[in-house]
Amino acid sequence: MRISGVAVAAAAAWALAAGLAQAATVAVSADRLLDVASGKYVDKPLVVIVDGRITAVERQGDQVPAGATRVDLPGVTLLPGLIDMHVHLTSSPLFGGYNRLQKTDSFWPILGTTHAKATLEAGFTTVRNVGSRDFEDVGLKQAIDGGFIEGPRIVPAGYAIGSTGGHCDSNSFPPSMKQHGDAVIDSPDEGRKRVREMHKYGAEVIKICATGGVFSHGDTPGAQQLTVEEIRAITEEAHRAGMKVAAHAHGADGIKAAILGGVDTIEHASLVDDEGIRLAIAHGSYFGMDIYNTDYTQAEGKKNGVMEENLQKDRDIGEIQRENFRKALKAGVKMIFSSDAGVYPHGTNAKQFAVMVRYGATPLQAIRTATLTAAEALDRVKDVGQATPGHYGDLVGVKGDPLSDVTVLERPVFVMKGGDVVKRVP
Repeated sequence: MRISGVAVAAAAAWALAAGLAQAATVAVSADRLLDVASGKYVDKPLVVIVDGRITAVERQGDQVPAGATRVDLPGVTLLPGLIDMHVHLTSSPLFGGYNRLQKTDSFWPILGTTHAKATLEAGFTTVRNVGSRDFEDVGLKQAIDGGFIEGPRIVPAGYAIGSTGGHCDSNSFPPSMKQHGDAVIDSPDEGRKRVREMHKYGAEVIKICATGGVFSHGDTPGAQQLTVEEIRAITEEAHRAGMKVAAHAHGADGIKAAILGGVDTIEHASLVDDEGIRLAIAHGSYFGMDIYNTDYTQAEGKKNGVMEENLQKDRDIGEIQRENFRKALKAGVKMIFSSDAGVYPHGTNAKQFAVMVRYGATPLQAIRTATLTAAEALDRVKDVGQATPGHYGDLVGVKGDPLSDVTVLERPVFVMKGGDVVKRVP
């Protein structure tokens, strides 16, 4: 992993030749850096970042590029910036059930700006926003990328695609109000059209609702709501456009239909059976199992307006999902970090790491779900997921040893995104 001083000089020469003489250069030192690929620490690292990307990982005492800004972090352990593969930045757990209707439509993207900042300061420098109204996540991404607000890199989905009366429809109102989801489909051709619409307006990933849900009205989490043919049409169209597909899927039949239909990541996977686990391994599908948020929902949901119907569904499947996480992990299913933040407070995403360890993951396995494996599932391994030359200068620093106590990730003291310091606790 170590790159010599010659490489630093070569990187500087390349920058000059490419007309990047004014590119910002940052040199970050700390007690150690976790190489998530090997699972070993690099002692006394010096991470050199030029124009937002890591150009070298040296050792303290080696040559520092002339004019570099120094960031010295004694007593700190560095990791690559973390990745959350399932968030809803323009949703808040404080407004459950019909309480959401007390706020006007434009309230939610404004609230999303504070959620984006909190997520970034929590050490999550990249997120996948899997479902929002009015392309709010696309707008947030544009504002962040343009430097107008602070937040993580966002991979937006736009609207989640589902069936009439399904989890992604609008089911909590009488017929007289004529409410319906904006991305509802009832045939393969309609699925293809919705994918094209999402892509047209800025989506970079497609989200589908293959089964019922916990926080929808009138359905059950285990019920399959899209056919294999509909799912396959969606995934074929998305893959043709270079986009991955994530499937909300709690029930065993819906999980298997999603895998057979070509979906890339299965979200929740709560009621997966042994056949579903075998199919996931055979097809290389990823599971993103949100196994922390039940703790928050059961403690705070009623106060926030969550209806008893939904709280009961959450109680019914919460522990089953956690035990199935244990089973799928042990069997070798590829796991990604999917918190479903928005169901619980943004900025506390890292609380899930401890639950993953409690249910069978080693700390390193849990960390890899939010680094290496998440980057692989995003198809962005050249950009994120590691702190090695070529990757973005995304770093998170903690006090303590995350390989011994993964809860230190809940309390980052340093966060850097693309070479810019966004949080530093004295």
